[in-house]
Amino acid sequence: MSVPPDQIMSLIGKSGGGQPDAPPPGAEPNMSDASTPPMASPMSTPEPKMGNREGALVNLSMAMDLIEQSLPSLGSESQEGQKALAAIRALTGIIGQKKGKTQELQSTEIMQMLQNLPQAGGATPEGKAMAQAPVVPNMPPPAPAGGAPSPSPM
Repeated sequence: MSVPPDQIMSLIGKSGGGQPDAPPPGAEPNMSDASTPPMASPMSTPEPKMGNREGALVNLSMAMDLIEQSLPSLGSESQEGQKALAAIRALTGIIGQKKGKTQELQSTEIMQMLQNLPQAGGATPEGKAMAQAPVVPNMPPPAPAGGAPSPSPM
């Protein structure tokens, strides 16, 4: 399907000499226009991971408490005691004023660790539910925690 050149020239002449029609004043420019380059989004700055830092401070606070507990057994005049005191001073320089805040988090962390220990009474929710379940007649008791099968009632 060919179009005679004179018809093509007349069509071009109607549209303003080959230039696309300009939008009326006050109208938004077409975003898909080939002359508008794509805009990049601004880079986001990395945020510091405060949870990891607070967790590390809690660990340092627990280490400091353990050193303080062992100090009376070592004696502050002994060589080991002097090094323990130096470690406490260094940790105090890191933790400093945040000791009260880390003690709150520390007690929560200890409780969470204790709950995760099955022998310390912190069993899984499923195990707790089984322990509270009513006894069903003619049903063998659940297997012991060690995994050994329970003796059959026969």
